[in-house]
Amino acid sequence: MTENIVAALSMAFSLNSILFIFIGVLGGIIFGSIPGLTATMGVAILIPLTYGMAPHEAILLLAGVYNGAMYGGSIAAILVNIPGTPSSIATNLDGYPMAKSGNAGRAVGLATVGSFLGGLFSVIVLTLAAPQLAKAALMFSAPEYFALAIFGLSIIASISGKSVIIGLLAGLLGMFIATIGMDPIESYPRFTFGSPNLLGGIDLLPLMIGLFGLSEVMMQVVDKSEIKVTKQKLKGVIPKLSEIMKYKFTIFRSSVIGTFIGAVPAAGGPIASLLAYNEAKRTSKRGENFGNGEGEGIVAAETANNATCGGALIPLMTLSIPGDGVTAVMLGAFMIHNIQPGPLLFRDNGDLVFSIFIGMGIAVVFLLILGLLGAGLFARALSVPKHFLMPGIVLLCVVGSYAVRNSLFDVIVMLVMGFVGFLMLRAKIPLAPVILGLILGPMAEANFRRAMLANDGNPLVFITSPISGVILLITVIVLFMPLFKKMKINTKKNNNHTKSIE
Repeated sequence: MTENIVAALSMAFSLNSILFIFIGVLGGIIFGSIPGLTATMGVAILIPLTYGMAPHEAILLLAGVYNGAMYGGSIAAILVNIPGTPSSIATNLDGYPMAKSGNAGRAVGLATVGSFLGGLFSVIVLTLAAPQLAKAALMFSAPEYFALAIFGLSIIASISGKSVIIGLLAGLLGMFIATIGMDPIESYPRFTFGSPNLLGGIDLLPLMIGLFGLSEVMMQVVDKSEIKVTKQKLKGVIPKLSEIMKYKFTIFRSSVIGTFIGAVPAAGGPIASLLAYNEAKRTSKRGENFGNGEGEGIVAAETANNATCGGALIPLMTLSIPGDGVTAVMLGAFMIHNIQPGPLLFRDNGDLVFSIFIGMGIAVVFLLILGLLGAGLFARALSVPKHFLMPGIVLLCVVGSYAVRNSLFDVIVMLVMGFVGFLMLRAKIPLAPVILGLILGPMAEANFRRAMLANDGNPLVFITSPISGVILLITVIVLFMPLFKKMKINTKKNNNHTKSIE
């Protein structure tokens, strides 16, 4: 344990690590502050740049992007009344009214400090809770891992938006793509159609870059509107300590809410920030002023928003289940760097794990410094015309895809998936289920077949194993919960309709 911590300190505080964390946070803030450039897109596009890095440096760079982008969305929400990321919707409610009243600098400062404190709280919880959860998960074998993969796939029902069926079909698309290549147990080719390029399967990185990066560029090109930035000098960005102390209970409550919601797979920042905002409004003495430029509303939303970052890494690192869309892409980054998240990660790579924890703490400190000192610079980033920005992103997509295996085939995969992602976005089909199906599908298949082979083909092993049985029961509840909610809403509507007739 002590050896791991000492090694982690040297890894996290190396010059390269510090530099990459700084670049990640800076890039993440810029990505988050420009509407349309999401944290998921930023992480997906920057993964190719990590190939020459040590694994811990790569993950720390991406973690910096994650933290920075989650905060960066508040800048656009405050200055242009457009949430840079979905997680900044609640920040927009009071941030923009405060900016209109001439206090844009104060609004950005409160958002920055709230993001810092929420992120720091979640890192502390991640450091304390994740190792303990990983110890419990060491009891897992093939049946438990199969049940866990099915539970991860069931999350699709929660992130599918209005149509669970469409989300599940998107997940099935990802699972089908994952079957291309060599069979994981018997090693015979599947769906390769005689092409040697498909023997190794579809590489995860070009697929993610196309699905999340190029597709978003296509959407931005179709939407020809430009962003109008509020012309206002940002004054009073650094808030007084007395003002922060005034919101101490709101900060603590929002940190708890954000970390907990982040740790719940598929919940994410938008839910956390809106829930924290609602709780702050409900308990505040100035609740009637919320929506008119109330500082407590900004602090509550942004604290919870960034607290989800550390929370979302808990299921990712301990159980190999992504907490949200960004960590779904980060799961791919872990695997690309030959790091398998899960309980064995804590046992076999303790130094790597603790270096990530320490690096996350460094990232939120950089977020605070950059946010308070560079707010004006990030505001200018909003003014970059799309006809300059989008070609640069397309170039990154092409170069990043080609760099995977120096293969034009991967560029073709990226282009095809970019077009597929564009069509899905136009049809309002969620993209995250595709990645979940692609990553968790092989895990479910391989462990199902191993468990069946080890137990003479008896499927009851998945139920007779206590841990597996409980996970599958929870899976059924999670899978059918949206249907139960929909039935409840329809029943309520019917009852109201009947009463109105009477």
